Amino acid sequence: MLEIKSQLELKKIYDQDFNQWLEITANLLKQKKFKALDLENLIIEIESMGKSNKRELKSRLIILIMHLLKWKYQPEKRSQSWLSTINEQRLQIELLLEQNPSLKPQIQPIIEKYYSKARKIASQETNLNLSLFPSEIPFNTNSILESDFFPEN
Repeated sequence: MLEIKSQLELKKIYDQDFNQWLEITANLLKQKKFKALDLENLIIEIESMGKSNKRELKSRLIILIMHLLKWKYQPEKRSQSWLSTINEQRLQIELLLEQNPSLKPQIQPIIEKYYSKARKIASQETNLNLSLFPSEIPFNTNSILESDFFPEN
C-alpha cells in the first residue's frame, strides 16, 4: 500500500490510476484519516454513483417498454430473443431497485418522460409506422414490471 503524504499526491493518483485512488481512499476512510482524503474527487464519485443508477434504470425501462410495444404491435415476429430481453430487463430492474429502493418513486416519471423514445425505437426496429404506436403509454407501471405480463394485440 502506497503511503500518501498529501491530498495533492492523492489528487494526482486520481488522474493517473483511478483504481489505486479507490483503494487508497477506502483505506484512508477505514483508518479514519479524513484530513488526507481527496474530498473534491470523492464527492464527484459519490454523486456519479447515484446518477449511474438512475441512468441504468432509465435505460432498462426504455428497452423494456420498447420490447413490450414490439410484442404487442408485431405479434407475428415474437421471438425467444424478445422474451429473453423482456425478462432480463425486468430482472435487472428488480435487482437495481432491491439495492436502491429510493429509485422506485422515479419509475413513473422516467416512463412518462421517455415513453416517446421507446415508441420511436420500437417503430424503427419493426419498420412499422410510428402512428401505429399510441402516443400515450398503453401499459400501466405495475404491469410493465410484472414478470407474467405480456401485452396481447
